[in-house]
Amino acid sequence: MNRKERTEQKMQELFHSHAAGDEGTDGEFMQILQGYIFGDVCYTGSLDNRMRELVTVTVLTALSALPQIKAHVQASLNAGCTPVEIREAVYQCAPFIGFPKTLNAISAMNGVFAENGIELPLPSQKTLTGGREDERYQKGLEIQAPLYGDEIADRYTWLPGEFAKAVPRFLTELCFGDFNTRAGLDGKTRELMTVVLLAALGGAEVQLESHVEGALKAGNTKEEMVCALVHASGYMGIPRLFNALNTCKNLLKEN
Repeated sequence: MNRKERTEQKMQELFHSHAAGDEGTDGEFMQILQGYIFGDVCYTGSLDNRMRELVTVTVLTALSALPQIKAHVQASLNAGCTPVEIREAVYQCAPFIGFPKTLNAISAMNGVFAENGIELPLPSQKTLTGGREDERYQKGLEIQAPLYGDEIADRYTWLPGEFAKAVPRFLTELCFGDFNTRAGLDGKTRELMTVVLLAALGGAEVQLESHVEGALKAGNTKEEMVCALVHASGYMGIPRLFNALNTCKNLLKEN
């Protein structure tokens, strides 16, 4: 297939619509956009449509691109993602982008689910029982420690007073306890989504490098992570792609 044929095929798979022509006010721009994302990038690397759409929804959530989130939640469903998988990819963003932006993305996502006749609320994916006061911390630490060790606790011992212990504890309880203990997405996928959302945010290169290392430990390959970052480039921009690749070069380059 040539590039035009690839673009048409991918548009049909994801959106059940034809690729852009000359119609509308900005047909030329849409042809460039679709040719790059759906004619080139989507055919480069190992990730399938399902994983690429989870990457896309994650990046768009990080960017607060609400109209595009709606389009790609629908595309995710068309690609075979379950509503639970999509929801968990969006929820996963909260510790990194904050709750307000995540709530906006959840609203956009739920609107698409409702249009598709998907019953809300979706089935709970919570695994914490609430039986112990320290359950969030302990269960979170079980996930965090094998991937990241004591890095955060050691890094912030300089904080004044109770914050030296509170800040690392909050990280463990929120990121790993509240979210990573949830079912619906496996740990490998959650770490890959974290890598692309940190790349999309920009300015989080320290955290990005740490999470690339964690994603490797969680079972992602170097090729899968580069593929996910390159796929995200059409949404977050080429400079943030290069920032991510340059920051993590020693971790991602082939030996």
